[in-house]
Amino acid sequence: HVQLVESGGGSVQTGGSLRLSCAVSSYIGDSACMGWFRQAPGINREWVATVYTGSGSTYYHYFAQGRFTLSRDGARNILYLDMNSLTPADTAMYFCAVRFADGCSTTPSSWNYWGQGTQVTVS
Repeated sequence: HVQLVESGGGSVQTGGSLRLSCAVSSYIGDSACMGWFRQAPGINREWVATVYTGSGSTYYHYFAQGRFTLSRDGARNILYLDMNSLTPADTAMYFCAVRFADGCSTTPSSWNYWGQGTQVTVS
C-alpha cells in the first residue's frame, strides 16, 4: 500500500509562486507514473503534470506549460510541483497520485493511489 502526503499549498496573490511537495511512503519503481492533479469546486478533477519513473519523461497540461515544473527526488521519494505566475484560475485542491502501469494517463480514475490534497488559493 502506498501513502502520499502533500504539502506546500497556501494563499498567494496573482503572479505569485508556490512549491508543492508530495512525500511517498515507499519505493515506486521504474514502471510507474507519478503526477499532480487538481480539482476546483464544481469542476472535474484534471491532470496537471505527470512523470514516468522509468524514463523520466514529463508531461504537462497546456495550462501548466511554461509556468509549472514537475520534479522528483527519487532518493527521498518526494515529488515536487513548482508553480509560478499563478492566477485565480489556478485556485484548486491539488492532489498527488501514483499509477502502476507502463504509461501515464490523464484519466484520474485510472490512477491507483491518491493523497489527501493541499489547497492552493490565488487572489
